[in-house]
Amino acid sequence: MPADVHSSYRLDDLAQRFGLSLAGEAGRSIRGVGTLAQAGPDQLAFLANARYAAQLASTRAAAVVLDASMAAGCPVPALIAGDPYLAFARIARLFEQRPAATPGIHPSAVVEPGAAIDASASIGPLCFVAASARIGPGAVIGPQCVVGDDCDVGAQSRLVARVTLVMRVRIGARVLVHPGAVLGGDGFGLAWGGQQWEKVPQLGGVRIGDDCEIGANTTIDRGALEDTVIEEDVRLDNQIQVAHNVRIGAHTAMAGCAAVAGSASIGRHCLIGGGAGVLGHLQVCDRVTITAMSLVTHSIREPGEYSSGTPLQENRQWRRNAVRSKQLDDIARRLAALEKGMPR
Repeated sequence: MPADVHSSYRLDDLAQRFGLSLAGEAGRSIRGVGTLAQAGPDQLAFLANARYAAQLASTRAAAVVLDASMAAGCPVPALIAGDPYLAFARIARLFEQRPAATPGIHPSAVVEPGAAIDASASIGPLCFVAASARIGPGAVIGPQCVVGDDCDVGAQSRLVARVTLVMRVRIGARVLVHPGAVLGGDGFGLAWGGQQWEKVPQLGGVRIGDDCEIGANTTIDRGALEDTVIEEDVRLDNQIQVAHNVRIGAHTAMAGCAAVAGSASIGRHCLIGGGAGVLGHLQVCDRVTITAMSLVTHSIREPGEYSSGTPLQENRQWRRNAVRSKQLDDIARRLAALEKGMPR
């Protein structure tokens, strides 16, 4: 990230502000942040992964955030933290630049009569706001967004651009929704009528708690009867599918391309890896980690880390193992027969 020429912070001020220990020149000024390899002489870098420790000796950064075990080998001033990555994230936020939104409604926006829009909210170009929609104080509705029937956008929440709230979506306070996300679309509800599919009406809505973040092109379907619920401080990466009547507990994070099928329930403080899937109507308890590309086929009742799938292998080895996997049932039967005939 380029240095911010408008902001400068002394190292001792940063240490005091974020509860860190300082080793080295207290008065050095920080104007931005960067990586160990690329940070310049007025930028702050961090070291949180031992794989990058070799870059420490040659860094040109003004200072580095790291843990106590790395401090002795740091050639520049150091901010010492128990969790360097977390400390760096908090400091980096000081340099984050977002264009200020202007309160009011852009002339090209279409706002139906009856929409309740707080005077401090911002409605951007080419937006549509339905008559029964409600936009809270300080909310920002970016370009080309749609806020449909009976939708609420809470205070200080931001729809970045091209976000669609279809209907009956309740977004809490300080929620960030990235471009292309669609919330409140139809759930995939179908009943077989003997000759063709019959669509099941999706009569519920979507409820998003405070302080959530929803990634680009992520979809959250509204419920069939009750609401789909995303509790507070849930973080969803890009291109995630959350089906109807799913419930995701507070402080859970899901990586890109994960999918949760209808009526599944994910607990609090869970981590779902990229490309993982959770089948419908299952329950995952609190504090569960699902590693990338895993498929959850049964409910998980105990906290812990769970995996499925086949790890990457050299192709010839994978082919041999794939052939042998087809023989497992036969091998198991032969082994059982041998054991049955063996003397006890």
